[in-house]
Amino acid sequence: MAGIPPIAQVEPLTTARSLRGPFDYLLPDSLAGVGVGSLLVVPFGRRRVLGVVTGLASSTEVPPDRLVAPLEALSLGVPPDLVRLGEWMAAEYCSTPARALSLVLPPGAGAGMREKTALVAELTPAGRAPAERARLRDDPPGEAEAGLPRLGSRQLTALATLSRGPLPAAEVPGGHGVLRRLEARGLVTLRPEARRRRPVHARVGAASAQPPALTADQAAALGPIQEAVVAGRGGRFLLHGVTASGKTEVYLRATAAALERGRGAIVLVPEIALTPQIVGRFEARFGPTVAVLHSGMGDGERHDEWLRLRRGEARVCVGPRSAVFAPVAGLGLLIVDEEHEPSYKHEGDPRYDARRVAERRAHDTGAVLIAGSATPRPETAAAAVVAAKPRPEMRAAAVADASRQGTAVAGTPGAGGFRRLRLPERVDGRPLPPVELLDMREVRGALHPLAHAALERVRREGSKAIVLLNRRGWSNFLSCRSCGKVWECPDCDVALVLHRSDGELACHHCGHREPARHACDACGSTSVARHGAGTERLEADLAAAFGEAAGGDDGAGARPGFPVFRLDADAAAGKGAAGDVLAAFDAAPCGVLVGTQMVAKGHDFPGVTLGLVLDADATLRFPDFRAEERTFALVAQLAGRAGRGPRGGAVLVQTIDPGASVLAHAARHDSDGFLAEELARREALGYPPFADLVRVVCASAEPGAATAAARAVRARLEIPTASILGPAPLFRLRGRERAQIVVKARDRAAAVRAVGAAVEATAAEKAHRAAAFSVDVDPQ
Repeated sequence: MAGIPPIAQVEPLTTARSLRGPFDYLLPDSLAGVGVGSLLVVPFGRRRVLGVVTGLASSTEVPPDRLVAPLEALSLGVPPDLVRLGEWMAAEYCSTPARALSLVLPPGAGAGMREKTALVAELTPAGRAPAERARLRDDPPGEAEAGLPRLGSRQLTALATLSRGPLPAAEVPGGHGVLRRLEARGLVTLRPEARRRRPVHARVGAASAQPPALTADQAAALGPIQEAVVAGRGGRFLLHGVTASGKTEVYLRATAAALERGRGAIVLVPEIALTPQIVGRFEARFGPTVAVLHSGMGDGERHDEWLRLRRGEARVCVGPRSAVFAPVAGLGLLIVDEEHEPSYKHEGDPRYDARRVAERRAHDTGAVLIAGSATPRPETAAAAVVAAKPRPEMRAAAVADASRQGTAVAGTPGAGGFRRLRLPERVDGRPLPPVELLDMREVRGALHPLAHAALERVRREGSKAIVLLNRRGWSNFLSCRSCGKVWECPDCDVALVLHRSDGELACHHCGHREPARHACDACGSTSVARHGAGTERLEADLAAAFGEAAGGDDGAGARPGFPVFRLDADAAAGKGAAGDVLAAFDAAPCGVLVGTQMVAKGHDFPGVTLGLVLDADATLRFPDFRAEERTFALVAQLAGRAGRGPRGGAVLVQTIDPGASVLAHAARHDSDGFLAEELARREALGYPPFADLVRVVCASAEPGAATAAARAVRARLEIPTASILGPAPLFRLRGRERAQIVVKARDRAAAVRAVGAAVEATAAEKAHRAAAFSVDVDPQ
């Protein structure tokens, strides 16, 4: 087949599992510049689809006369290293290359997103003299005199305006018509200029351009990180530091070292709500070289920020999990802040874990990886190489197993584990706040008397509090006291949650909403009961009890303003809403911030003197092997928000199980003790990090189809080093019955291959075409 044009191997971006490329296309001379990562519009059957070039070839097994050429090439492309990352993700998470590659595309690529341009007007040399004469006149006449061309007053006004310098055409008096006439006379030039759609973030907290002096612990932790960055040899570090120990300053210094070496950095945060605070600190230190990427931005804003990174105009990217795909050239540093957070797991297909993807990308690019947390995951802690002498209770099989494996997390690509760097004290030397467990077994109402007194004290002293209740809405569910009906989602097997401000009942799984009812539609009774309380009701109750509208203070005058702010998925739904709430709370002289787990994540408010956790052991009641881990992290992280300022602080934890070991560890700020206990439990039960989990969920709107498909997958699974659980039914979701299989494997790679093959084979069978298949490696 010698003499045929070059061939592009293209992965069409289709969603079907059965359509897998790459497919060969002939490249004409007009597309000679196409390479790996180029985006092409190609004919695919009867459709035009977008595709990614994954390789180039000089020969093909397909007869050349059967090959066609792409229709066009887009101006933007994907860096080749991200193409390889997408291919790895497809295999690692039992997905398709097309679905994985869609995650690394420029924002808006499939919708034809373009860079925004605007006409800019500028004087020509011939236009400078009349413009200067026009500028000096109070009322420029139209007569020609002293070499001034005959011009109308609007034209002279436009010239006078442009004498101060180039301006966007829209800002010049007279508009485009006047400027076009001046352009025709050679007095003005009009040129298109890119206009960046810049995201605006609310400023939260103080940010300084001047680096503070490092503590001895910070300097000791930073040293090996900087050495690894300067050497360019990669490396993985677990920065295990208590809350307010200065982890962010270590991140900033490490980023500065990467930039000095001409390399870039990616900083991952677990929530969009955390972006404004950390962006402010990075922008204060590094200026416009910092870009931001997250789904809460407009399409144009994300496109322009992506483009700045692709062109090298920005070298540092900050954002939640999707920022792991930022096109940072010469990547030298990857930071995963609050690495314990489950929000780093993506719930769409492919169900990637941004922490693991960051490890892979760091390995492939030779970048240094920093995973930071006050409450690291058991998987990460077990993978850390303990340089110092371990505590006696940490001499468990877990640590020995991690050292023996020499891997970061079982099966993670690359050699070498995490080196643990400790920040055991707060930067200001203040102690961590005392934590008191409050027994709620004999208490009626949402607040323990001591919690109520503590909030009253905060209000009286004019300070701040953060209250965590990990349930949103007004009431958990409604029921009829007469006939017993419970209002449920018509598409999911769950109760609807009351959102009183919207006057609606909502499903927190599928988004179904319907009007809240004051009478039972089954029996007509008006005796409708509300059960439980969420953040919306708590906000109203606290505002009534402590807010400025709550009445007098000790019988003498009106209470001073004590605003109540709420931060949850509902309050943060609008663009920039989360940042606005946090900025308002930060700017207020006093007040209380109420919210779900979003309020416990990484915020730095020195004025907070009280942290309060309601229903702390609610997560312990979940049927999840990570329940203890999440409960510990939630309580410990919320405790870390208090006592950061000169007033100090305290933490109260309301619970119906005050004897729970995990709460005792959290109350003592004892992450090492908790990790030792949790790792021993995980080892006994065969859960991560001592095994890898792969979950297969089959779903169908047809009765029985999901269970039949799950059984077919199970019948194809033969994994000698794994135990296979199920099929087992799951609750109905979005109108579909579901069944699941869980694989607990010692050999991760073998299990992923076996599951992927079993799912592909079952999905291809005609008998199971009514079922949808979802594979979740490392389910959260």
